[in-house]
Amino acid sequence: MITYIIRRLLWLIPVILVVGAVTFILMHNTPGGPWDTDAERRQVDESTRKSLEAFYGLDKPLWRQFVAYMIGDFNNKGKFICGLPCGNFGPSYRQRGVPVQSILFRPPDGDDGNPKPWYYSRFGYSLRLGLMALVIAIVVGIPVGTIAALKQNTWVDYLSLLVATAGISVPNFVIAIFLIIIFASGLKWVSVVPRTWDTLSVWVLPATVLGFGTLAFTARLMRTSMLEVLRMDYIRTARAKGLAERVVVVIHMIKNALIPVITILGPALAGLVTGSFIIETMFAFPGMGRAYVQAISQRDYSLIMGTTLIYAVLVAVANLSVDFIYVLIDPRIRLEE
Repeated sequence: MITYIIRRLLWLIPVILVVGAVTFILMHNTPGGPWDTDAERRQVDESTRKSLEAFYGLDKPLWRQFVAYMIGDFNNKGKFICGLPCGNFGPSYRQRGVPVQSILFRPPDGDDGNPKPWYYSRFGYSLRLGLMALVIAIVVGIPVGTIAALKQNTWVDYLSLLVATAGISVPNFVIAIFLIIIFASGLKWVSVVPRTWDTLSVWVLPATVLGFGTLAFTARLMRTSMLEVLRMDYIRTARAKGLAERVVVVIHMIKNALIPVITILGPALAGLVTGSFIIETMFAFPGMGRAYVQAISQRDYSLIMGTTLIYAVLVAVANLSVDFIYVLIDPRIRLEE
């Protein structure tokens, strides 16, 4: 198993290089640049532009800029500046003087002047939102799919299929608008843009919106998997032995039906964390997705590269984690070394 883990982790290296290369090419072929306008929306003159490009190394050939970011390069004083392998995601071109890793991973200072815990950083906020959305999807989606399969062709089954189809078909930003109109504007139970995110209640609406699509897909997949398990011979054997229906459902049906569902949970978490751009923007959420959208609009190359590579690693690690959960759920599955 150790050999398998090492081999899969080593595969991250070419994945990161390919993702970085594609992102780098797309960034530099997109019209505009980080110096088109400054923070006050004033046009940057040509001499200032050249000075900024020389200071940040953007006057060098593109291949050298890419190598400098992914590996490292020598600065004008002959000192080697390590790049991505040393955790250096480069300087932000818009928030000048602040490195990208500080923007994404450094939490703000508290009232006492000391930094808050790491989960108050932009990465921490996005991770917490994604985990909460995944918990909602699992806690609601799996029972709904199970009950729908056990009550096949009843109104419960039809209602769950209607909700699942709507959750898969309707974009999450449309669902967000409806929920904001109902719960924020109409019932006034929550605030559209909370002043603080320190209370759990303000997280419920964005987490529900973000996780609703995954909830619907989980319920639909769980129903299909349960219906397949229901027709297996070992289920008839378990019932013929006189086992209680609750034991048959929980021990024999759900445990085996969960295997296809678990396949999507790892990538689903990565997808929830990496796909929260619109939701974070709509709710003014202080997460990594909102910073990513702003970086794209401002052509902040280093922030775009750093955030994209973090998302790529999250997706790869999530896929790797699924393999180990397989073994825990079904001992018949073994990891090939």
